[in-house]
Amino acid sequence: MTTMLVSFPGGKRVNAEFDGFALTTDQPRASGGAGSAPSPFDLILASIATCAGFYAKGYCDTRGLPNEGLALTMHVDRDPATQEVERLVIEITLPAGFPEKHREGVVRAAGLCAVKKHIQDPPTFEIHAVSRSLATAS
Repeated sequence: MTTMLVSFPGGKRVNAEFDGFALTTDQPRASGGAGSAPSPFDLILASIATCAGFYAKGYCDTRGLPNEGLALTMHVDRDPATQEVERLVIEITLPAGFPEKHREGVVRAAGLCAVKKHIQDPPTFEIHAVSRSLATAS
């Protein structure tokens, strides 16, 4: 089990530490934050795009295909009324001279993204409140 420790360094910032890494988040100025870091939701979107990119590049690497110039762009379409994400469109820019017979394979590989799979088949969420004991509060 991975455990993340979340802290609140001030303002609208919320940070997470896990496995020796630290992630800093903030809310945009329009939401009362300082805009000093990506929002937690922006990190979800970046996770999807970078995960798809990892699988696309991995497809190329395992087949010895060119990947210089390989790029991925993700477009986020939102409902104008609710601002909720309706659709994510991922475009993979293939390097010059990329073999046509591998075009669909690299697209399928990007679709294997574990983050996307978890969103499509979400985990169960459990949220509990626990009291801090006086001994650990100091």
